[in-house]
Amino acid sequence: MRAAIKNQDFDFPIKRITLNLAPADIKKEGPHFDFPIALGILAATEQVPASALEGYAIVGELSLDGRVRPINGILPMAIEVKQKALKGIVVPLENAEEAAVIKGIEVIGVKSLKEAVEYFKGEFKPDDIASKVQDAFSLDFEGDFSEVKGQEVIKRALEIAAAGHHNLIMVGPPGSGKTMIAKRIPTILPSMTFEESLELTKIYSIAGLLAGKSSLIKTRPFRAPHHSITPVGLVGGGRIPRPGEVSLAHHGVLFLDELPEFSKEILELLREPLEEGKITISRMNATVTYPASFMLVAAMNPCPCGYFQDPFHECSCPPHKVHSYLSKISGPLLDRIDMQVGVLPVAFSDLEKVNSTDSATIRNRVELARKLQLMRYKGQNIFYNSQLTPAMVNKYCKLGKAEKLLMKEAFEKLKLSARAHNKILKVARTIADLDQSENIKEIHLAEALQFRNLDKYFQYLKV
Repeated sequence: MRAAIKNQDFDFPIKRITLNLAPADIKKEGPHFDFPIALGILAATEQVPASALEGYAIVGELSLDGRVRPINGILPMAIEVKQKALKGIVVPLENAEEAAVIKGIEVIGVKSLKEAVEYFKGEFKPDDIASKVQDAFSLDFEGDFSEVKGQEVIKRALEIAAAGHHNLIMVGPPGSGKTMIAKRIPTILPSMTFEESLELTKIYSIAGLLAGKSSLIKTRPFRAPHHSITPVGLVGGGRIPRPGEVSLAHHGVLFLDELPEFSKEILELLREPLEEGKITISRMNATVTYPASFMLVAAMNPCPCGYFQDPFHECSCPPHKVHSYLSKISGPLLDRIDMQVGVLPVAFSDLEKVNSTDSATIRNRVELARKLQLMRYKGQNIFYNSQLTPAMVNKYCKLGKAEKLLMKEAFEKLKLSARAHNKILKVARTIADLDQSENIKEIHLAEALQFRNLDKYFQYLKV
């Protein structure tokens, strides 16, 4: 602090300095207090008008030569400035465009402590940051569903999952296209609302992943961590809690390839965010809650060799190996996955066919279904069918007489839990939305039930 002030040609007082970082009950961490403390010292020694600082929030890190360095988490701070009805915020120049996303506040980007002092003295006019802010930046993805040969059932399942933000698991032999199809999911996801974009961008700002980006994230994220990931990497944490992959996938997709290769400890950590849509990290210093409303897409082989229940290959795994492999996926975790789909190998005849269904066509259908959901749940803080509470399921997923009879038979035959019952109704609601149908019909419910039966793979878990 002393070096920064002196190197900017200001006087550092040779006297006792007392700093009051109120309120005292909130823990202070990070480097972003340097800049405001330095300006406070200069105001106390009348080197900058103290009255000019009133109504402004000031954040930033100081280098030894007095330059103002960028920091993480500017966007949430700018939102707080607007909520507190302050005049504006003074930030490092590199963070200015990020803060300018929030309309209605003045954003002053400065390179050094001297520029900030000159601004408050009326001797420096900063650039108009708001005019430089772009509408959006996108996370680019490659691939198209037209490149996928065959696998019409899987493509239909992913269309339903994308429309209703449903969790999905694909089980099948190696080489059947599970990973290839999953990587193309971002191309069919619906566009984000402003509220979703703002919430996601806040998370990436806190995580320090907005470097070089100047506006809201408008493309849904697709996160695919390796199975060697640590618990902290997946759900967040650390000495100073930071968001993990489940939060970075908020309003997007978390893809876990080769699901049983993840440790059982890692997989069980997914239960809270899958159920609650958020993750709470408790440390000695603080307890932090991050949003984590993601769409889980998982792919796995049915056994170590990959050919259990395969009609074309013989499985070489003994029963206890199959049991050990599948038992890594616990019943409670599997119960939280809305759609469970078996994948068969691609036939040679499928390779010869020309696939006319591309991502744009599927996405158009998904967008229409999404609009219905946004209209239906307007003002209820609900964006997708998968977020419906039990009370909302009773209200929006009503069944007719024939549909209730079908649901009762399936419930008893498949030995479903109450959670699984509700998830099937939510999937049926999404299928009805894709058909632009106001009511859930028998055909919609029957299709939803088809995506909830992997007994041939998981029979060993029920012994």
